[in-house]
Amino acid sequence: MKVSDLRGILTYVPRFREKIFVVAVDGEVAASANFSNILLDLAVLRSLSVKIILVHGAALQIERLAADRGVTLTSTDGIGITDEPTLKVGLDAATTLMNDIMQGLTSVDLRATYANIIIAHPWGIIGGVDQQHTGRVERVDREALTLFLNAGIIPVIPPIGFDGEGRTFRVNSDTIALEVAEAMQAMKIIYLSARDGVLIGGTLLQQLSISEADEIVKKKRSLVDRNTLSKVEAGARACRNGIPRVHIINGNADEALLAEVFSTEGVGTMIYGNDYQQIRRVFKKDIRAVLNLIKQSVEHAELVKRTRADILAQLDDYWVLEIDRQLVACVAVHLYPEAQKAELACLYVSKHHEGQGYGRKLMAFAEQLVAQRGARALFALSTQAFNYFVAKGGYAEVTPDELPPERRKKYDASGRNSKVLQKTVIPTAVEAART
Repeated sequence: MKVSDLRGILTYVPRFREKIFVVAVDGEVAASANFSNILLDLAVLRSLSVKIILVHGAALQIERLAADRGVTLTSTDGIGITDEPTLKVGLDAATTLMNDIMQGLTSVDLRATYANIIIAHPWGIIGGVDQQHTGRVERVDREALTLFLNAGIIPVIPPIGFDGEGRTFRVNSDTIALEVAEAMQAMKIIYLSARDGVLIGGTLLQQLSISEADEIVKKKRSLVDRNTLSKVEAGARACRNGIPRVHIINGNADEALLAEVFSTEGVGTMIYGNDYQQIRRVFKKDIRAVLNLIKQSVEHAELVKRTRADILAQLDDYWVLEIDRQLVACVAVHLYPEAQKAELACLYVSKHHEGQGYGRKLMAFAEQLVAQRGARALFALSTQAFNYFVAKGGYAEVTPDELPPERRKKYDASGRNSKVLQKTVIPTAVEAART
């Protein structure tokens, strides 16, 4: 690990301290060779004062135990009918797995306890068919969970629920994680499955808004496997009900849990319920971060050197692209109203976030901004990145004579001999009417 990586992690620590993460582990992941690493990752989170609630599934273990006993299952994941033999196998498999998890947590010096905190009731009759021993969550025992968490104990919750009469029900673990997170006002749900996240057509969807997640559930469900679809559906509901982030990651990949939690991009799919990514104005408090962001580019003579006073003097012209509260890119837009032109300047994307379209996003934002303000052309000066402006932004090289007179004087005085690139901007309807 690089020192810079550690610094990046430390930026998250104050935000995560004493917050609740609900970590939901599929049975397939709990049976994998990487599960011991996941337990170590949980120990790292606990060392940073993150409160962990661990929910586990047991589908793989149920299938294996049923095969050993010669039992035909009606359901393995707590969705659909659960008959008496399936319930018996499910209880035995889940209990054994829960005990294994408890032992594993103890081996990494974490205190844990079995938490019988899911009060359930029968799913009932669906489409004329009795779901028998399949249950849904009626209530979560918040008081018991709070007691455990305040004592530094990790509650381990199996995919089992009980009603007021002592009857037992098989409950889907994805739903349990959702209900627990909502009841405890958790900061995150982290689903650890054996898949990389939400894949459509072989492409990993790294971020999903609530509406995008809903669209997958309603219109693209045939493109996503059942296991992942369950998590997307639960994640969309969780974010709609106040959980800021839901992550779906591959629990079989080493370091995936920490990489997802302690980076802006992550390694799986994140469903978010608030402004995860935004372009906003630069504030005074951001100036140091902006200067640090562009420092390397200035040293390489890619960008013109700017001081705090320079940025402060034109503060309203500077914008940043922020991901999960971290500044990863910036741009400046300087207007020249007399010439009906604007300059796109100080365009820079952090090295760690290159190749993800953020530069193009800022260029598109700049075009929209100047169009709203009546400019008819947007120009940029570049000594090294001119090919990027042409290929990605649609700019064309022009002569310095195209610059506004005020900007031409500065251009001549700089001695940089930058290439001048320009593109036409169509003013918005309101501005066009004014002109």
